[in-house]
Amino acid sequence: MEQTIVRKLREIEKNEHVRILLAVESGSRAWGFPSTDSDYDVRFIYIRQKEDYLRLEKTRDVIELPLDDVLDINGWDLQKTLRLFRKSNPTLFEWFSSPIVYMETPFAETFRTMMGNYFSTKRSLYHYIHMAEKNKREYLEGDLVKVKKYFYVLRPVLACRWILKK
Repeated sequence: MEQTIVRKLREIEKNEHVRILLAVESGSRAWGFPSTDSDYDVRFIYIRQKEDYLRLEKTRDVIELPLDDVLDINGWDLQKTLRLFRKSNPTLFEWFSSPIVYMETPFAETFRTMMGNYFSTKRSLYHYIHMAEKNKREYLEGDLVKVKKYFYVLRPVLACRWILKK
Protein backbone atom coordinates (compact mmCIF):
# COMPACT_ATOMS: atom_id res chain seq x y z
CA MET A 1 0.00 0.00 0.00
CA GLU A 2 2.91 2.36 0.72
CA GLN A 3 3.94 2.29 -2.96
CA THR A 4 0.37 3.14 -3.99
CA ILE A 5 0.30 6.05 -1.55
CA VAL A 6 3.66 7.42 -2.74
CA ARG A 7 2.50 7.07 -6.36
CA LYS A 8 -0.69 9.04 -5.55
CA LEU A 9 1.39 11.72 -3.84
CA ARG A 10 3.66 12.01 -6.88
CA GLU A 11 0.54 12.38 -9.05
CA ILE A 12 -0.62 15.23 -6.81
CA GLU A 13 2.75 16.93 -7.19
CA LYS A 14 2.53 16.66 -10.97
CA ASN A 15 -1.15 17.56 -11.39
CA GLU A 16 -1.19 20.41 -8.86
CA HIS A 17 2.31 21.75 -9.65
CA VAL A 18 3.39 21.49 -6.02
CA ARG A 19 6.22 19.94 -4.06
CA ILE A 20 5.31 17.80 -1.08
CA LEU A 21 7.51 18.58 1.92
CA LEU A 22 6.10 15.97 4.29
CA ALA A 23 3.52 13.20 3.93
CA VAL A 24 2.47 11.03 6.88
CA GLU A 25 -0.22 8.74 8.18
CA SER A 26 -2.47 10.50 10.67
CA GLY A 27 -5.33 8.18 11.56
CA SER A 28 -5.79 5.02 13.57
CA ARG A 29 -2.84 3.37 11.81
CA ALA A 30 -0.52 6.09 13.12
CA TRP A 31 -2.07 5.81 16.59
CA GLY A 32 -1.46 2.07 16.67
CA PHE A 33 -5.02 0.74 16.62
CA PRO A 34 -6.22 0.18 13.06
CA SER A 35 -9.18 -2.10 12.54
CA THR A 36 -9.77 -4.41 9.60
CA ASP A 37 -11.86 -1.73 7.90
CA SER A 38 -9.48 1.21 8.59
CA ASP A 39 -8.62 3.41 5.65
CA TYR A 40 -5.30 5.17 5.18
CA ASP A 41 -5.43 8.78 6.41
CA VAL A 42 -2.60 10.39 4.49
CA ARG A 43 -1.83 14.03 5.31
CA PHE A 44 0.78 16.22 3.69
CA ILE A 45 2.35 19.67 3.66
CA TYR A 46 3.14 21.16 0.26
CA ILE A 47 4.59 24.25 -1.32
CA ARG A 48 3.41 25.82 -4.55
CA GLN A 49 5.49 27.51 -7.21
CA LYS A 50 6.68 31.01 -6.33
CA GLU A 51 4.37 32.59 -8.92
CA ASP A 52 1.32 31.17 -7.16
CA TYR A 53 2.17 33.13 -4.02
CA LEU A 54 2.60 36.37 -5.97
CA ARG A 55 -0.89 36.34 -7.50
CA LEU A 56 -3.49 38.84 -6.42
CA GLU A 57 -6.16 36.13 -6.38
CA LYS A 58 -6.07 33.86 -3.38
CA THR A 59 -5.07 30.29 -4.17
CA ARG A 60 -6.85 27.49 -2.34
CA ASP A 61 -4.69 26.35 0.59
CA VAL A 62 -5.88 22.75 0.77
CA ILE A 63 -5.61 19.84 -1.65
CA GLU A 64 -8.13 17.05 -1.11
CA LEU A 65 -8.52 13.87 -3.09
CA PRO A 66 -11.99 12.35 -3.32
CA LEU A 67 -12.49 9.77 -0.59
CA ASP A 68 -12.70 6.08 -1.33
CA ASP A 69 -12.88 3.06 0.95
CA VAL A 70 -9.10 2.77 1.22
CA LEU A 71 -7.45 6.19 0.81
CA ASP A 72 -8.22 9.53 2.44
CA ILE A 73 -5.53 11.93 1.20
CA ASN A 74 -5.35 15.67 1.78
CA GLY A 75 -2.78 18.33 2.49
CA TRP A 76 -2.14 21.90 3.55
CA ASP A 77 -0.24 24.61 1.76
CA LEU A 78 2.90 25.84 3.52
CA GLN A 79 1.35 29.25 4.25
CA LYS A 80 -1.63 27.61 5.97
CA THR A 81 0.79 25.36 7.83
CA LEU A 82 2.79 28.32 9.09
CA ARG A 83 -0.34 30.17 10.24
CA LEU A 84 -1.46 27.08 12.15
CA PHE A 85 2.05 26.59 13.51
CA ARG A 86 1.98 30.11 14.95
CA LYS A 87 -1.26 29.16 16.72
CA SER A 88 0.24 25.91 18.06
CA ASN A 89 -2.27 23.76 16.18
CA PRO A 90 -2.16 20.27 17.75
CA THR A 91 -3.09 18.51 14.51
CA LEU A 92 0.03 19.92 12.91
CA PHE A 93 2.14 18.69 15.82
CA GLU A 94 0.59 15.22 15.40
CA TRP A 95 1.43 15.13 11.70
CA PHE A 96 5.07 15.95 12.36
CA SER A 97 5.19 13.28 15.09
CA SER A 98 3.62 10.49 13.07
CA PRO A 99 5.59 7.24 13.17
CA ILE A 100 4.52 6.48 9.57
CA VAL A 101 6.22 8.79 7.07
CA TYR A 102 5.57 8.38 3.34
CA MET A 103 7.62 11.30 2.02
CA GLU A 104 9.94 13.76 3.72
CA THR A 105 12.31 16.58 2.76
CA PRO A 106 14.97 18.32 4.89
CA PHE A 107 12.31 20.98 5.59
CA ALA A 108 10.45 18.53 7.81
CA GLU A 109 13.38 17.91 10.15
CA THR A 110 14.13 21.64 10.40
CA PHE A 111 10.46 22.29 11.16
CA ARG A 112 10.40 19.58 13.86
CA THR A 113 13.32 21.18 15.70
CA MET A 114 11.44 24.51 15.88
CA MET A 115 8.12 23.04 16.99
CA GLY A 116 8.95 22.84 20.69
CA ASN A 117 9.34 26.61 20.79
CA TYR A 118 5.75 27.12 19.65
CA PHE A 119 3.87 24.45 21.58
CA SER A 120 1.03 25.87 23.68
CA THR A 121 -0.18 23.65 26.50
CA LYS A 122 -3.37 25.69 26.89
CA ARG A 123 -4.36 25.61 23.21
CA SER A 124 -3.59 21.90 22.96
CA LEU A 125 -5.62 21.03 26.04
CA TYR A 126 -8.62 22.99 24.73
CA HIS A 127 -8.29 21.28 21.36
CA TYR A 128 -8.25 17.77 22.80
CA ILE A 129 -10.97 18.42 25.39
CA HIS A 130 -13.29 19.70 22.66
CA MET A 131 -12.36 16.75 20.45
CA ALA A 132 -13.20 14.28 23.23
CA GLU A 133 -16.54 15.99 23.90
CA LYS A 134 -17.44 16.07 20.20
CA ASN A 135 -16.43 12.45 19.65
CA LYS A 136 -18.43 11.37 22.72
CA ARG A 137 -21.55 13.07 21.32
CA GLU A 138 -21.03 11.63 17.84
CA TYR A 139 -19.84 8.11 18.58
CA LEU A 140 -20.98 6.99 22.03
CA GLU A 141 -24.62 8.01 22.17
CA GLY A 142 -26.12 5.08 20.22
CA ASP A 143 -27.33 1.71 21.44
CA LEU A 144 -24.57 -0.20 19.70
CA VAL A 145 -21.07 1.29 19.80
CA LYS A 146 -18.04 -0.20 18.04
CA VAL A 147 -15.01 -0.63 20.29
CA LYS A 148 -12.93 1.55 17.96
CA LYS A 149 -15.23 4.51 18.66
CA TYR A 150 -14.29 4.40 22.35
CA PHE A 151 -10.69 5.00 21.28
CA TYR A 152 -11.82 8.15 19.45
CA VAL A 153 -12.87 9.55 22.83
CA LEU A 154 -10.08 7.99 24.87
CA ARG A 155 -7.23 9.15 22.61
CA PRO A 156 -7.80 12.92 23.12
CA VAL A 157 -8.29 12.38 26.86
CA LEU A 158 -4.96 10.53 27.02
CA ALA A 159 -3.37 13.27 24.92
CA CYS A 160 -4.44 15.76 27.60
CA ARG A 161 -2.87 13.60 30.29
CA TRP A 162 0.35 13.35 28.32
CA ILE A 163 0.46 17.14 27.78
CA LEU A 164 -0.05 17.79 31.48
CA LYS A 165 2.67 15.30 32.49
CA LYS A 166 5.27 16.16 29.84
